[in-house]
Amino acid sequence: MISRVSAVAKPVLFLLLLIALWDLSIRVFHVPPYLIPAPLDVIQVLIADWPDLFAQSVPTLSATLLGFVASAVIGIPLALLIVSSKTVEDYVYPLLVFSQSVPKVAIAPLFVVWFGFGLVPKVISAFLLGMFPVVVSAVQGLKSVDSDLLDLARGMEADRWQIFRMVSLPSAAPAIFAGLKVSVTLTVVGAVVGEFVGGNGGLGFVLQRSIGNFELPTMFAALVLLALIGVVLFWLVEWVEKLAIPWHSSQQKSFNQGS
Repeated sequence: MISRVSAVAKPVLFLLLLIALWDLSIRVFHVPPYLIPAPLDVIQVLIADWPDLFAQSVPTLSATLLGFVASAVIGIPLALLIVSSKTVEDYVYPLLVFSQSVPKVAIAPLFVVWFGFGLVPKVISAFLLGMFPVVVSAVQGLKSVDSDLLDLARGMEADRWQIFRMVSLPSAAPAIFAGLKVSVTLTVVGAVVGEFVGGNGGLGFVLQRSIGNFELPTMFAALVLLALIGVVLFWLVEWVEKLAIPWHSSQQKSFNQGS
C-alpha cells in the first residue's frame, strides 16, 4: 500500500517541482504575462471559470471516447484481416501508412463540409489519429505469436476460432494494449483538431478563442484539462490491461512492486 502511494506521489512531486521552476523562471527572467502566464494566474482561472471549462470539456471527452472506441473496434479486426490475408496486407496496409502522412488539420475542414459542425467531424478526426497505432501494434503482436504454440494448437485439432481465442489473442494482447495506450492519447489530439477547424464548443474551441483574445491564462487552463483527460484515459486503459492480462511479465513486475 505504501509503495502504491509512493508511485502516485512521485509524479505529483515532480509536477510540483516543474510548477515551481515555471514560476521561478518567470520571476527571474521577468517574462511578461502576454508571453507566459504565471502558474497562480492559471490556477485562478481554473477556479473562477471551472463551471464553463468543465462544460466545455464534456464534448471534447465525448469525441475522444467515441473516437477511441471506434479505433479499437475497427482497428483490431482490421489488423486480424491483415495478418490472416496476404492480399489484404498488400492492398490495405500501405494505404493505412499513406493515410498517416496526410495532415489531419488539412482534411478536417472536409469533415465539416460533409457532416456539419456537430460531434461527428470531431469523432472522425479522433478516430483517424487513433486507429493507426492500434492496427500497427495489433499486427505486430499477431505476427509475433510463437509458431510452436500454433503448431501445438493445430496438433490438438483446435479450430481457427479456438486458436485465435486461446493462443493468438493472449499472445498479442500486450502489443495490442500498447497500441491502445498510444491511441487514447492521440484521440485527444484528434478531437481538439476537429474543434479547431469546425467546433463551436469544446476545449479546442476554448484554446482557439483564448489565443485570439490573448487570454493566455485561459489557454493554459484548457491545456491543463486536456493533459488531465489524456492522463486519466491512459491510466484507465492501463488499469484494464492489468485486469485483462495479469499473467504477463510486465504486470507481474508491477504487481510485485505494488505489493
